[in-house]
Amino acid sequence: MRRNATRELVQVNFKTRRDRTWAVFGNNWPSRMGGAFESAGYRHIAGETLSYFHERALEVHGAETPALAMGDFNDEPFDTSPVIHALSTRQRQRVIDAHAPLFWNLSWSVIGDPTDGSFYYDNEPNLLDQFLVNKNMAKHDAPIRARPETVEILRFPGTFSGKYRRPKPFGGMGKPVDEEGFSDHFPIGMQVGEAD
Repeated sequence: MRRNATRELVQVNFKTRRDRTWAVFGNNWPSRMGGAFESAGYRHIAGETLSYFHERALEVHGAETPALAMGDFNDEPFDTSPVIHALSTRQRQRVIDAHAPLFWNLSWSVIGDPTDGSFYYDNEPNLLDQFLVNKNMAKHDAPIRARPETVEILRFPGTFSGKYRRPKPFGGMGKPVDEEGFSDHFPIGMQVGEAD
């Protein structure tokens, strides 16, 4: 196996109606196939890559650039790859006060329910899909700000099944196709607002 991440990160720089630059990073980090511990190094590299992208966006577009990282991290918010390597934390104030480019992981707010998850493995819920924002979106007076109270796991009618309310996958990649299915992950949602 190669010692590098298996999937690319995607960066999109948006221009808002108020002509502000907003950096958004799409993530689908390497899977836990073969074991969470055995595959952790790949996600560590993905986390380091995200941290580098974040730092470069601030260098290129300016230190006040708001940044959002979102997607399937294939690790929980408390795992090493998002915390140590991507530099995320659940502490908003720590992110706001930091001189280094940190992320505030907004997904901690939905981790408390033991029956809730964006992905299920052996009927155990995992929160692998997350939103991370930098201090330029975490500040209460930020021009482009995250609304943390709106973070949620979205369960649309017909997208889940069973008593554990697991996502209803479409299948493929060696598994039978269910044309009534959707994804093996639930989508997550969050509102973002722009001042003035």
